[in-house]
Amino acid sequence: MVHTCRNCKRTFSSELELDLHQDNCTEGDLFCDRCGERFSERKATTDGWHYRCPTEDCDGEGIGEEIHKVTDVRLQTP
Repeated sequence: MVHTCRNCKRTFSSELELDLHQDNCTEGDLFCDRCGERFSERKATTDGWHYRCPTEDCDGEGIGEEIHKVTDVRLQTP
């Protein structure tokens, strides 16, 4: 089975390879709190001021509100 990165459309032969790639994919520099998707900034804004999640069924919007830069997101361990 082929696994494809949603951000850059690169394909991988295993799910593990895809997971490792997604941690470093430069095409997905933004993250949506509502749906959990990563995407590029160019997909989220047309004017550079207003940001909206490009995922079809998601209403996430606002940089720093529901949309965050991946570099600013820190994982919390239990």
